Amino acid sequence: MIESAVLWLLKILAAPSVGLTSVFLISFVSATLLPLGSEPAVFAVVKANPAMFWPAILVATLGNTLGGIVDYWIGYRAKVAFAKERKSRWFHWLAKYGAKTMLLSWVPGIGDPLCTLAGWLHLPFWPSVGYMAIGKFGRYIFMTATLLYVPDGWWKWLGDMSSRMFG
Repeated sequence: MIESAVLWLLKILAAPSVGLTSVFLISFVSATLLPLGSEPAVFAVVKANPAMFWPAILVATLGNTLGGIVDYWIGYRAKVAFAKERKSRWFHWLAKYGAKTMLLSWVPGIGDPLCTLAGWLHLPFWPSVGYMAIGKFGRYIFMTATLLYVPDGWWKWLGDMSSRMFG
């Protein structure tokens, strides 16, 4: 049931008429604790219309940062759920370096939980959001610019190989 709902949502968001809206929503959802990557959506919009590079980067950064803020507030309100983790090295590391650790909010797999832990530790909200936005902005610039330098023929080859392998 969840898989069909996700597939339906992705189909709706893939419509060309909702480009930046899709980028925002996918970036927002992927910043929560759900396993979804937003870079392909940003790349698709920019590849289809190179003039949308900066708007797509900024919209993705905004959506992903707002999702990180949701993670922060989940952590802020979830002290009991994380009480057993208090002894982990992550808590000591976050407590030691503070809001600047949010620069790592872009890292897949650990970035979103870091935002949650920052809220749990009650790290200062606005500095955390600022560092979070800087980290996410840097990721989108790097990933999108890097993907744009890959020759179009490679993407066609990858699509052909995928269709042969997966039908």
